[in-house]
Amino acid sequence: MRRCLRLLLTGPAAAAFLGGVAADAETATGWSPARAPLMTRWAAQVNPTNSHPEYPRPQLVRSDWLNLNGLWDYALTPLAAPKPTNYDGRILVPFPIESALSGVMKPLDAETTLWYRRTTRIPRQWQSRRVRLHFGAADWQCRVFVNGHDVGEHCGGYDRFAFDITDNLRCNGDEEIVVALTDPTEGDQPRGKQSRNPQGIFYSSNSGIWQTVWLEPVSQFCIDNLSMTPDLDAKGLRLSVAVNSLADDLRVFAIALDENTPVGSVGGLPNTQLLLPVPTPKLWSPTNPFLYNLQVSLKRGDRDIDRVSGYFGMRNVALIKDDKGVTRIALNGEPLFQFGTLDQGFWPDGIYTAPTDEALRSDIAFIKSAGFNLIRKHVKVEPDRWYYWCDKLGLLVWQDMPSGNNATPEGQRQFEAELLHMVNDLYNHPSIVLWVLFNEGWGQYDTQRLAQRLKSLDPSRLVDDASGWADARVGDIIDSHTYPGPSAPEPEPGRAAVLGEFGGLGLTVNSHCWSTNRHWSYRMEPDSRALADYYALLLREVWNLHNVCGLSAAVYTQTTDVETECNGLLTYDRAVAKMDPAFLLQANPLVHQSSVIRIIVADALSGSPTWKYTFLMPQTNWFETDYDTTGWKDGTAGFGTPKTPGAVVRTIWDTDDIWLRRQFALGEENLLGVKLEVHHDEDAEIYLNGVLASKLPNFIDHYDQFDILPQALATLKPGTNTLAVHCHQTVGGQYIDVGLIAPIAPQTTN
Repeated sequence: MRRCLRLLLTGPAAAAFLGGVAADAETATGWSPARAPLMTRWAAQVNPTNSHPEYPRPQLVRSDWLNLNGLWDYALTPLAAPKPTNYDGRILVPFPIESALSGVMKPLDAETTLWYRRTTRIPRQWQSRRVRLHFGAADWQCRVFVNGHDVGEHCGGYDRFAFDITDNLRCNGDEEIVVALTDPTEGDQPRGKQSRNPQGIFYSSNSGIWQTVWLEPVSQFCIDNLSMTPDLDAKGLRLSVAVNSLADDLRVFAIALDENTPVGSVGGLPNTQLLLPVPTPKLWSPTNPFLYNLQVSLKRGDRDIDRVSGYFGMRNVALIKDDKGVTRIALNGEPLFQFGTLDQGFWPDGIYTAPTDEALRSDIAFIKSAGFNLIRKHVKVEPDRWYYWCDKLGLLVWQDMPSGNNATPEGQRQFEAELLHMVNDLYNHPSIVLWVLFNEGWGQYDTQRLAQRLKSLDPSRLVDDASGWADARVGDIIDSHTYPGPSAPEPEPGRAAVLGEFGGLGLTVNSHCWSTNRHWSYRMEPDSRALADYYALLLREVWNLHNVCGLSAAVYTQTTDVETECNGLLTYDRAVAKMDPAFLLQANPLVHQSSVIRIIVADALSGSPTWKYTFLMPQTNWFETDYDTTGWKDGTAGFGTPKTPGAVVRTIWDTDDIWLRRQFALGEENLLGVKLEVHHDEDAEIYLNGVLASKLPNFIDHYDQFDILPQALATLKPGTNTLAVHCHQTVGGQYIDVGLIAPIAPQTTN
């Protein structure tokens, strides 16, 4: 059996190369998109003549290519049925059959084969060259036929593959391409969050061709792949040029350019590692995402027989110790707190496939505008152009391996094969700084072996063995998830501590929900003001965990709503930002500390305030303004026992009860919207100027904001005021900290 030609070809380039769109033999008459519960604004721009026309692999660009996106015939048949003679209709490639933008919007069950068919013509000038048929991705198992000849098969929903179809071409008329595809979805294969019964954190399935299909002519001897590793110490790019021949008269030459100005060049043998000098490198980072252009040629004697172009970034990522000896993640030799969003890559009208390239770019641009420097790409692999936009706009990427059951030896072999191809396919993108092997124990097995294997495949990046639950104490990262959180694992001498998921604050926006009666989040907020207030509080806690507990990174859930999950910063259709990017920018700890919160009385999140405290029961008037605290001790907030969730313990409190008092001064400031900011474990009662302000029963594992009773709020006055607190503890961890805050920034926008 002929196998597919797996070319380790890599991603998006310094400029989007447009062109090469093949004209369909038939017109688009009679085709229209189906209607999903939600559609994005880009759906109206999609039609059979402009279906993802961008060059799909711009880190390895050739000028000649032919885009086969557009209308194909499709048919659904039983598994054992032969190739159909009649087709059911037209499907728009590269949108999965379940999507509205495919024009079909039908499920593909495990007992059905999805057939694709189209014809094309090979340009006359290609006829002396080899012709390759490329698929960006097809989910899941497919067999490809050209003019009735079986040219190969491929298994895997996320990696690209190609076939040399030259010997099967007629080259004097229409060429027929047929694809037979099956997808069990919930079989033992990597599938991420796809489900035939979508609900909760699992979403619609994605079957069929879902990335660009295209033809490319190449010479008999040609460049198959570039492997690029920046080496800052050597001031150069370690470059391997894979060529499909070991002929001893072939040479490769590479030039690095700053825009159009050459800065370094190298020549040598193909299929070996070369050092391309970059003498004074401009380093790539989120604040300065500088990309060098790259030109590579393959020569026989003085004659070019192949030429490609692309780009690269000069950066490195590593673990270092900060000035306190804490293990931190560093970019380009400097500690960098990484803060971003969980990004699932689903679309209401295209499922796995964004409607347009501009739609693909828009999510990344939004995250950048909000001041984040990181995206965690969650159990999905994107088309190369998504990573190009991260490279170009400057966004760090943590790349998850798509999860599967891995319940059988065959399933584990498939998982490992797709893991290998994910690393090879995405290796050259400077934005990717970390690989996530497993998510929350899903399909987890042989973690130590696989983490070590992953690190050996790519020692230039960090490895997270398990984001969430089942840490095997290997890799470079110790990673926890808490909702809403935040919390922080303890850094280790050889591993940095990160919060791989937290937040999940939800808000529904009328007319922009996937379902009218089903929606959920980890914590649903009643309105936009409450969402903004609590979001800002969480981010202050994250920054405190960074400063006090050694947290190196945090990932907020999530960029957008996904189907019934309504905890996105954007609605699922990307039509509404639930919080204005300007507000997000101000709240973001990477940009402006506490610029959306006015601190009236500092707590441990915003300072190191000193309180009077006692563990001995005081007189009954202990909360009055004129109470004498002689004999009470001085202590710094917060008060409790170490490792209490969400706590910032600076003074140990390990008895059943604690009483606290402090005085604070007010001027003529506006107290509109003032609230208590409290973390209590367990029962707490709080007084302002001798009047009960709030009683908080039980416990919470994070800071939260609480309204002040009106009679207590009315006592606040210019000059000296008194804050008094009692907290009672029965079992488990314990903690108390109290402050007063008020929001000061704009909250939301549509």
